[in-house]
Amino acid sequence: MNDLHVRPATEADLATLVRLRDAAARWMLAHGITGQWRPGELDEDHFRQVMARGEVWLAEAGGRGVGAWELWWEDEAAWGPQPSVAGYVHRLMVDRSTAAPGTGRLLLEAAERRVAEAGRIRVCLDCLAGNAQLNAYYRDAGYRVVGHKEGKAQPGGAPPKSFTLLEKELSRPTAPGTSRHTD
Repeated sequence: MNDLHVRPATEADLATLVRLRDAAARWMLAHGITGQWRPGELDEDHFRQVMARGEVWLAEAGGRGVGAWELWWEDEAAWGPQPSVAGYVHRLMVDRSTAAPGTGRLLLEAAERRVAEAGRIRVCLDCLAGNAQLNAYYRDAGYRVVGHKEGKAQPGGAPPKSFTLLEKELSRPTAPGTSRHTD
């Protein structure tokens, strides 16, 4: 796992991002997780648009893309108007055929570090309400349920879905000689 490298995605990575998203969607379907992602649902233009208003990060191991996520700086569709204190993680995806176990958690931690580096104090995400396994995964990673969003619009004209809203407070850096704490 020590060869995992995370970097901002570029235009040259668009096909890799689509491949990762479709592989994650196929894995979900093969494991009985329906109603969340479908292969072919998002194309290169989706990721290009996210890069124009947010960030897309790519994880590589052995020179191959093994995971990615989107980082938004606002998400009014799910969270409504909010002060600029959070980063919003979307589409955390791992290619389970090539990534080592634990890669998803490492990517989530990298997203949390990026949010902290941007001076934000909270990481927010939404998770399909009906996906109990994924909701538990995020709770086990230290996220707490703070609400629900019914009928959230989906990219590509897909039918609206209901989501669990989760957040995690980040530790704030403190002055030398003092302890770290979470507000």
